[in-house]
Amino acid sequence: MSKISLLGIPHDGNSSWLRGAAEAPPLIRRELASDAYSSWSETGFDLSDRFIDHGDIDFTQPGNPWERIESEVGRALDAGHPLISLGGDHAISWPVLRAVRRRHPSLTILHIDAHPDIYHAYGDNPRSHTSPFARIMEERLADRLIQIGLRTINDHHRDQFRRFDVEVVEMRHFKEGLRLDLKTPVYVSMDIDALDPAFAPGISHREPGGFTTRQVIGLIQGIDQPIVAADVVEYNASQDLSNQTALVAAKLVKEIAGMMLQTNGATVG
Repeated sequence: MSKISLLGIPHDGNSSWLRGAAEAPPLIRRELASDAYSSWSETGFDLSDRFIDHGDIDFTQPGNPWERIESEVGRALDAGHPLISLGGDHAISWPVLRAVRRRHPSLTILHIDAHPDIYHAYGDNPRSHTSPFARIMEERLADRLIQIGLRTINDHHRDQFRRFDVEVVEMRHFKEGLRLDLKTPVYVSMDIDALDPAFAPGISHREPGGFTTRQVIGLIQGIDQPIVAADVVEYNASQDLSNQTALVAAKLVKEIAGMMLQTNGATVG
């Protein structure tokens, strides 16, 4: 039976505003495992025995956290299954993608977010959670970067879009039924703040005017190439209401997992 790997990356040391995203992985897992909710994806996969959980990376040990993330992600990928990383802030995507790229010479990133996260640096920090996609594209860790849901674009971002040939669908231009011309395996980077805060208040940077949960699920379910890895980042429980955002994050993990199985040829059930 096809499986999905899970790895918690509880690191928020590069958050520019509020800390708290490091607490997310066990809270998302709790909602994933809760008997209150269905274990099935909408695409017809029973996920109750599909996940192989590699636990959380231990950042209390000495050493470079970026190297540890890259190494632990590589170890999880060596199991041979698609991987969903649970952040953590968005800075983790850079070392995660270093490990993913070594295994996938053709790769498209589908980045769903309110923010481009492509500053050259923010607050003199090139590892800021506002900067991972600048590092990712500098290192050519993907062939294409598609960013969807953006609603905080400034002139520096536009310069970076041109520099790295980023394909952008601003939230104000988003239309239901958007189809992407995908031609390679896909990495999904899912920032919870892509959703409108009415649906996901548990985030550090609330930006009104975002996606509904259904619109994000529609984007995920519209992917027609193999999804080889993903991250779900920026859930901040300190800002949540009645675990609402943890539940949304868990739902998106399930739908990403279901599409991983579907696009990689698993049998439904």
